[in-house]
Amino acid sequence: MAQTGAFLSRQLELRPDAPALSDSLGTSWSFAELDQAAEAGAALLRRTSAKRGDRVMILSENSAAAVAFLFACWKLGAVAVMVNARQSGAEVQRILDHATPAVVVCTSAVSPDALAHADRLGATAQQGVFGSVHLARPYASNADASLHDVAVLLYTTGTTGAPKGVMLTHDNLCFGGQASADLRQMSDKDLVYGVLPITHVFGLASVVVAACSAGAAVRLEARFSAAKLFAALQDGVTLLSAVPQMHALLMQYTAEQGLKALGSEKLRYVSSGAAPLDPSWKRKAEAFYGVALQNGYGMTETTAGVCATKNPIGAADISTGPALPGVEVKIGGETPAGCAEVLTRGPHVMKGYYKDRVATEQVLGPDGWLRTGDLGQLDAKGHLHILGRLKELIIHGGFNVYPPEVEAALNDHPNVVQSAVIGRAIEGDEEVLAFVQLAEGDTTTAEALAAFVKPRLAGYKRPARIILTHDLPAAPTGKILKHRLMAVFADQLD
Repeated sequence: MAQTGAFLSRQLELRPDAPALSDSLGTSWSFAELDQAAEAGAALLRRTSAKRGDRVMILSENSAAAVAFLFACWKLGAVAVMVNARQSGAEVQRILDHATPAVVVCTSAVSPDALAHADRLGATAQQGVFGSVHLARPYASNADASLHDVAVLLYTTGTTGAPKGVMLTHDNLCFGGQASADLRQMSDKDLVYGVLPITHVFGLASVVVAACSAGAAVRLEARFSAAKLFAALQDGVTLLSAVPQMHALLMQYTAEQGLKALGSEKLRYVSSGAAPLDPSWKRKAEAFYGVALQNGYGMTETTAGVCATKNPIGAADISTGPALPGVEVKIGGETPAGCAEVLTRGPHVMKGYYKDRVATEQVLGPDGWLRTGDLGQLDAKGHLHILGRLKELIIHGGFNVYPPEVEAALNDHPNVVQSAVIGRAIEGDEEVLAFVQLAEGDTTTAEALAAFVKPRLAGYKRPARIILTHDLPAAPTGKILKHRLMAVFADQLD
């Protein structure tokens, strides 16, 4: 079994004093300093009685401290449960109840939301070479032997609304990190911009782990800012992975500065993920950056990467590219909708869902093929084109939004009869639309419902529009016909 921490060990041997990462708090560490911070973090975890096989939740936004405790978990032999601090208290609690971590590390210095969670959990402040964090001990140490090879648990929400912990092994992360580094031809000369959340598989595997494997430095940002990204791209960043919304906001900011193009001398690689590419938008982005815009396809269950492009600038290809080396992709049998599902197999595929054998067997066959739940086709070159989603997953701002979770929050309101949530494509992104049925004669407003769900949902999950009605289109069985919502309410949508 590979060990992800070996990437850091290799950099310690080769170039200990080279820059490893920096963050928005002004922290700047070499690889040796990152290792020292991780050792200190591991020692702190041991003092809390955490041990091999325990889960350690890292409730965070991007920061040096979060990376230090990630490596600290691996030094200890614990499993890092990476959770975005911007999630609500109720969302975090569901994960806590499922993962039962022995320790929760809140990166309170960089994240007001992490500090709020720390207060709710009764966490205590801790200071060390890893920075300032808060620690809570919600559960007793309860090592799980089934996690002996697991590096991280990353939680998604299934169609039932219950959290599902994706078990990614050290082998998964080592393969995914190395594949991402090879794809981007990362080297120790690179500076990678790290604004994609490291609590998400893309930021974790394709940025942090990939950079460590190649000896590249990472500039971490807790939250996206077009102004900060612009400054970073003028100050040595060579690799940028982002979602379309970030690219669009950067282009808008640059235009406001009176510039037509970025004009960065060192930027050499740009990718856009989490949403389909539009040909005209791709051309516009390449003219702006002056380099090719690469595309790809992946999901949490595949350690981020399945396919990716390596196109020259100006290429008309808007596919997600061919399978990565060592990865298999095929189009499965007909689905009930009459389309074909994307299947993938290889060392990138998760071990399974934690404590959920049934859900694991539904997507992961004994032959190793993973059912992605996405619909696609392979062209004559073997490039994958994603046509739609078998699931109802919405990807907004690079984050996964699951309609049942949003619907559950809306349905908690006493005046709501039922609700239906769908995604609508907008330029470079998807927005969340909610259609809410109220009782006849009820006068509840959309503003009141938005205020009601605000504390129940992370910001990226909240509906951009709430359409109120006294009747939703439904089948004779009572099932809401989501495919008819856009047409039925077309006059109320922009």
